[in-house]
Amino acid sequence: MKGIEGMETTQKTTLQISGMTCASCAARIERGLSRMDGVTSASVNLTMETASVEYNQAVVEVDAVITKVEGLGFRAEVKRESKSPVELRQADIRRLRNRLFFSALLSLPLLLAMAGHFSFTDFIPLPDWLMNPWFQLALATPVQFYIGGPFYIGAFKAVRGRSANMDVLVAMGTSAAYFYSLYETVASIGGSMHRLELYYETSALLITFLLLGKLLEALAKGRSSRAISALIGLQAKTATVIRSGEELVVPVEAVVQGDIVVVKPGERIAVDGVVTEGSSSVDEAMLTGESIPVLKVEGDSVIGATVNGTGMLRVSATKVGKDTVLAQIIRIVEEAQGSKAPIQRIADVISSVFVPIVIGLAVITFLVWLFFIEPGELGTALRVAIAVLVIACPCALGLATPTSIMAGSGRAAELGILFKGGEHLERAHRIDAVLLDKTGTVTEGKPALTSYVVETAFEASQSALLSWIRTAESSSEHPLAGAIVSGLGEQGIPMAAGGAEQFRAVPGYGIEAFVDGRAVIIGTRRYLAMHQVEVGASALAEVSKLEDSGQTVVLAAVDGIYAASLAVADTVKPTSRAAVASLKQLGLKVMLITGDNAATAHAIAKQAGIDHVLAEVLPEGKADQVKALQQQGMKVAMVGDGINDAPALATADVGMAMGTGTDVAMEAADITLMRGDLSSIAEAFAISRKTMVNIKQNLFWALAYNAIGIPIAAAGLLAPWVAGAAMALSSVSVVLSSLRLQRFQR
Repeated sequence: MKGIEGMETTQKTTLQISGMTCASCAARIERGLSRMDGVTSASVNLTMETASVEYNQAVVEVDAVITKVEGLGFRAEVKRESKSPVELRQADIRRLRNRLFFSALLSLPLLLAMAGHFSFTDFIPLPDWLMNPWFQLALATPVQFYIGGPFYIGAFKAVRGRSANMDVLVAMGTSAAYFYSLYETVASIGGSMHRLELYYETSALLITFLLLGKLLEALAKGRSSRAISALIGLQAKTATVIRSGEELVVPVEAVVQGDIVVVKPGERIAVDGVVTEGSSSVDEAMLTGESIPVLKVEGDSVIGATVNGTGMLRVSATKVGKDTVLAQIIRIVEEAQGSKAPIQRIADVISSVFVPIVIGLAVITFLVWLFFIEPGELGTALRVAIAVLVIACPCALGLATPTSIMAGSGRAAELGILFKGGEHLERAHRIDAVLLDKTGTVTEGKPALTSYVVETAFEASQSALLSWIRTAESSSEHPLAGAIVSGLGEQGIPMAAGGAEQFRAVPGYGIEAFVDGRAVIIGTRRYLAMHQVEVGASALAEVSKLEDSGQTVVLAAVDGIYAASLAVADTVKPTSRAAVASLKQLGLKVMLITGDNAATAHAIAKQAGIDHVLAEVLPEGKADQVKALQQQGMKVAMVGDGINDAPALATADVGMAMGTGTDVAMEAADITLMRGDLSSIAEAFAISRKTMVNIKQNLFWALAYNAIGIPIAAAGLLAPWVAGAAMALSSVSVVLSSLRLQRFQR
C-alpha cells in the first residue's frame, strides 16, 4: 500500500503463536521481532497467544516475520478470521486433557511407591513389584520423554536462541531427578534394590502437576474470552435473499452489498442495511444495552445481529462481512484483549532476567546443601535445588496483567463499552476532569416541542389554530419546524386538508403561508414586528422566561393578530443527571462544553447537575480548551459524538465517543460508548479502576509468591512435586483473580 508520495506505508498483522509457556517466551519473541529490519513494533500477548506486528512491507514480508518466530522455537501463522478463539482454545484443552490423563495414569503408582521411601510409612503394605526401580523406570520414562517432550523441545529452542524460559527450568529440574534416579537404578545391579534413593515420582509428578495447572489455566482463559465468544455467537449463520425474483437461503458470508434480505419475525438481521419495505420493532439490546425494542420503518437503518420482532422486513444490505458494526466491535474487543497496558512492562522486565537468576539460585542452593548443610548428600542437595527451580517459575507474573486486561475489556464490552486497547483501559483510571459536549451527548441532539401557549382570543379555536401552524411549518426544512410538526402530530393535531399555499421562508426570521384562507406568520419577535403584529407584555414576559431556561421560542400570528407561542428545546437525556452524579462520586470534575450561548448552556448544565460550563466555544476551540486544562496538570477525558468533536477527542488523554454519533468521532476516540447515554462513562472509569487494582493485586501476589516460595524451597521445606503443584496453582489463582472482573457491577 503506497502513501501519497510513493512511500511504503506500515502494514499491521496479527499472528497466532503456539508453543509459548511463560512470560519469558513472549518477551523473547517480542525482542526478536523488534530487532528485525523493517519491523516498527511488535507486541506479544501470552494470554491470547497472539503477536501484533507492524512492519514496512518494502523492507520485510510477513513470511519473514513468521520464519523469525519459528526460528525462535515457536509455531506461527497469520491469524485467520475463520478460526475463532473458542475453537483454538477448545483444541488446546483437548490436547492437554489427553496428555494429563496419560501422565496421571502412569504417575499414580509412583505416588504410591513414594510412601515406601519413608520409615514412618512402613506399616503401609506395598507390593515388591511397585518398589522395584526398574518398574518405576518403566513408568517414569514415557512421562519424562513423551508427555514431557514439549518441555525439552521448548528448552532446546530457548537455549538455542540464547534465552531461558519456564521450559528450561522444568527440563532441568525433572531431568536432574530422572537421571539421578536412573544412575541409582543402574548402580544397584547386583546389589539390594530396597531403600534406594529414587526420585522418579518427583519428575513424573512434576510434569503431571504442570499439565494439570496448564489445563486449569486454559479453562480459565476460555472464560476470559467469554465476551468475544458471546459476540461471535450473535452473528446470523444464514440469510434469506431475493435473487431473480426468488427467495434463497444462503450462508451469511454469501450476502453481498446491495442484496435485498428478507427478515422474518423472530429472526436475527444478518447484515447492516436500510429497510426498504415493511415495519417492525427490533431488539437492539446487543448493541445499545436498551431492552426496549425500536420501531423500524422504511428508510430506517438496521444493524446486523439485532433481533426482528413480529413484523416482516426487507432490508437492502449496505455493509456485509467484516464491515458490519458487529464485526468491527469484535475486532475492537479482540485488539483490546490482545494489546498491552503500559504497566505490563514491569512484568516484562522482571521476566526477561528472572529465569537466569533462578538457575543461579538453584546452583548456589545445590552447592550449599552438598558441601555445608548435609555434606556429601547428593540426593538431598539435588531435591532441594529442583524445588527451587520449579517453585520460582514466573508463569503467574506473566499472566498477571494480560488476563486482567482480557477480563476487564471483555466485561466492558458486555456493558457496551469498547476500549480500543489496553493502554486506554489503563489511562482511564488517571482521569481528573471530564468534558461533556452538549448536543447529542448530554442532550438528545434533536430539538423537540416542549410547550405552547395559545392566546385567549384563539382558545375556542385552539385545534384549528394548531392545525394551521403544523401545516405551515410542514413546508419548512428548518430543524425547529420539524420539531413543531412532530410534536403537534404526536398530540393528534391533524394537517389542514388544503395544505399550505404561497409558502415563503425568510432565513433567520421565520415563515409565512396561507392555510385554509388564513395568513399564518411564524417566527421571531422581530419577524412579527416586521409584519406589524403586536405582542402583549405578559406574552413577552413568558417568552423571556422560557428563553432564560434555555429554550427557543417562536411566535405565531393569524391574519395579523398574535395567536400563540411555541417553545422548542434540545432536551436533556433522562439518564444525564444521574450519570453526572455518578461521575462526581468518582471524584471527577465534570464540565459542559458547547458552542451555544451562555444562557442556554447554563440552563442545560443546571438540568444535568453540571457546575462548570465552557460556552460559546467554536468547534476548533474545543481542542484548545482540552490543552488548557492539560496545562493545568489535569488528565482530561473528552466525550462527544459529532465531527466537530474529533479534534478534541484526539487531543484529550482519553477520548470517548458516543456510539450513536458519527463514524469520524468514533474513529478519533479511544473508547466507544455503544449505549449512547452518559451512564456508560462512569462505568468505563469504574471498570478501568477495578482493572488496575486487579492488575496490581496480581503482580503483588505473583512477586510475593516467588519471594516467599524460593526461601522455603531453598530451606529444604518443600518436596519438588509439592513445589510443582504450588507453581501450577499460583498461575491458576492469578487467572481466577482476574476473572472476578467479569462480575463487575456498578
